[in-house]
Amino acid sequence: MIGGGGREHALAWKLAQSPGLDRLYAAPGNPGIARHAILTELDVADHAAVARFCHARNIDLVVIGPEAPLVAGLADDLRAKGLAVFGPSRAAAQLEGSKGFTKDLCARAGIPTAGFVRAADRETAVAALDRTFRLPVVVKADGLAAGKGVTIAGTREEAVAALDAIFASGGEAVVEEFLEGEEASLFVLTDGLAAIAFGTAQDHKRVGEGDTGPNTGGMGAFSPAANLSPELEGRALAEIVAPTLDAMVAAGTPFSGVLYAGLMLTASGPKLIEYNARFGDPECQVLMARFEGDLLAALDAAARGRLGELPPQPFSADAALTVVLAAEGYPGPARGGGRIGGIEAAEATGAVVFQAGTRQDGDVLVASGGRVLAVTATGPTLADAHARAYRAVDAIDFPDGFHRRDIGARALDATR
Repeated sequence: MIGGGGREHALAWKLAQSPGLDRLYAAPGNPGIARHAILTELDVADHAAVARFCHARNIDLVVIGPEAPLVAGLADDLRAKGLAVFGPSRAAAQLEGSKGFTKDLCARAGIPTAGFVRAADRETAVAALDRTFRLPVVVKADGLAAGKGVTIAGTREEAVAALDAIFASGGEAVVEEFLEGEEASLFVLTDGLAAIAFGTAQDHKRVGEGDTGPNTGGMGAFSPAANLSPELEGRALAEIVAPTLDAMVAAGTPFSGVLYAGLMLTASGPKLIEYNARFGDPECQVLMARFEGDLLAALDAAARGRLGELPPQPFSADAALTVVLAAEGYPGPARGGGRIGGIEAAEATGAVVFQAGTRQDGDVLVASGGRVLAVTATGPTLADAHARAYRAVDAIDFPDGFHRRDIGARALDATR
């Protein structure tokens, strides 16, 4: 398994429960993943070295967790060496790697999404602000940005500042219509031809309580998505996901792996916000907490073009909720080295603590990234999962960290 964040800890935790697993290696992994896998210090940017490692140890399947190795073509290079890989090719990973690529595909295939203008220069982008869109407007960096490349600008000045930052870094921009509605996340496993739904979730991107402050990689999530009814999910699969997969096949770049559709549920139906070419983080944590099937068998079937042989994948009827503990300063420069305690006490409540930005400093666990832990719990209802997750959060001792206290609050309020 390639990766070392909270998403990969959740995948390792679930893979370790598979009866078909013999050995699991993780590169680079983290102290939490080390409970389930053998860690290796492979340089995952050295694709030839990864292939040699896999052949030397008779690896049957490579699971690529993060987006950067996918966009860099790791899956292509490993497949060229005869290895089975769960994850899309470089060409297919453009669905995440280039927002402009995805918007153009939507336009060609008639997939419902926000109106947009692609801009390779500041003049084009500013003209779009002045002539095409009303405020608020959405400004996106056209590339990987770890969930932080989006600005919802309420004023022209905010929008121009966001554009200036993008162009100053040598990037390109996508300017989009602001969509009214609620967000939801839909996940699909696919081998390029067959596709099966693989759970729903809602995440919380803003750093502050009440969805305030800058966007982050995610401060918490819950599953299933309370606002995505079976009817809306069916529409999203039929109107958004299926035509996307068909378009990728028609282009000669079929998408194989997990396709994560970020949706806006508008008055006229679901619209695509953007795609991710991998499991979300922290959405993966709540999906794995609810998944009751054999994850290794499912990912292997997708990697080998045999997904059509699998039955529908079972998820618990229970809800799951995760709360991210982040280091002070996140999503800006985060304070590293803070001591972390209380994980055993938190897990004694029945929760699972997935580690993300952690490292071992002798006998002490310390923070080494922006998002540090994802404290995850399940329950018969979302209210139960919420109460259990925060009970576990309160057992964690991380003085240099912070978290939101309102994960899932809007969905809970809607049920009261």
